[in-house]
Amino acid sequence: MKKLLFTRDSIEIQAISQLIAKQKHRTLVLWTIDCAERLLPIFEKKYSQDKRPRVADWTQGKIKMPLAKQATLASHRAATAVVAKDPAACAVARSMGHVVGTVHVETHALGVVIYGLTALVYDNKQKDIAKLVAKECAWFYRRLLYWQNNINRVKITWAPFLLRDDVPNKEVFLRQKLKRSC
Repeated sequence: MKKLLFTRDSIEIQAISQLIAKQKHRTLVLWTIDCAERLLPIFEKKYSQDKRPRVADWTQGKIKMPLAKQATLASHRAATAVVAKDPAACAVARSMGHVVGTVHVETHALGVVIYGLTALVYDNKQKDIAKLVAKECAWFYRRLLYWQNNINRVKITWAPFLLRDDVPNKEVFLRQKLKRSC
C-alpha cells in the first residue's frame, strides 16, 4: 500500500470510534461482516480467483481461534501479494484481517474502518476526497447504529464469550490507555 490514509486519531473517524466503544462484542462482529460485504468487491473485481480475503469473512458467530488465526494470516498474505500494484485491494485485504480479528477482540473493529476508508479512497478517482470520506464515514456509522438496534433479532449460535454482556468493551480500555500515554 502506498500509504495508510487514516489512524485511530484521524478526526474523520472519531464519531465512529466513540460509537464502537459503546457496543456489545457481537454487535461489532455483525457490523464488521456487513462492512466486509461493502469492501470485498474492491479486491474481488481485480483478484476474483484469490479467495483469501473472502475466507476471512467466515465468522458468523462460529468461533474457533485456530481457524480465525489462519484466516487472518491468509488475508494479510493476500494484501502483501498485491501491495506494490494495487493499494486499494491491499487495504481491503488488511481490513478483512480486522474483520476476523474483531471476533477475537473489539479493538480490531476500528481497523476495519481505517483500512476500509483507505481502500475506498484509493479505489475512487474522485477529486473531492473529503466528500467521499464524509459519505463513507456516515455509512459506517449508520450501519453500526443499525446493528446496535437489531442485534437481538439475529438468530445465530454465538460462541459463549460473545454472549458475555457483563464484560466491558476492550475498545474503552484501549482508548483510556492511549489517552494516558499522550
